[in-house]
Amino acid sequence: MTRFEVTTAIAAPPHRVFDISLEVEVHTASMAGSSEQAIDGVLTGGMKLGDTVTWRAKHFGLYWRMTSLISAYDPPGYFVDEQLKGPFKHWHHVHHFDPDADGATIMRDIIDFTAPFGPAGTIAERTVLNWHMPRLIHARNAHVKAVAESAR
Repeated sequence: MTRFEVTTAIAAPPHRVFDISLEVEVHTASMAGSSEQAIDGVLTGGMKLGDTVTWRAKHFGLYWRMTSLISAYDPPGYFVDEQLKGPFKHWHHVHHFDPDADGATIMRDIIDFTAPFGPAGTIAERTVLNWHMPRLIHARNAHVKAVAESAR
């Protein structure tokens, strides 16, 4: 299993960043480079506790599907999305939104994942996914930051 964290400072209040982070359209725009689309479940707008969405995206020249569940939700502090079905043996993503002293947000993502296929999956984690997945989260967070800071 791999675990990594990404921290992003955003000049917008936590409730705004929390809401933006759950918007399907914001997510798909942040992942435009992989042609990500919501194809089942919640297709537009904001997600909430118990919602599911199936994403379709192109990575490494192949199309992948992943169905995620919002399994924990405490606005505006945090939410969790977990893979129900998809390419990972395990995917658990905690999104934290903490206010800083100026009323802005420190957004912290904690991701745990395991690739499938036993030893071959372990090799894929170490050689490809350990750099690819943080890169995707950084790109997503840069987009969330831009949206949150532009609509103050």
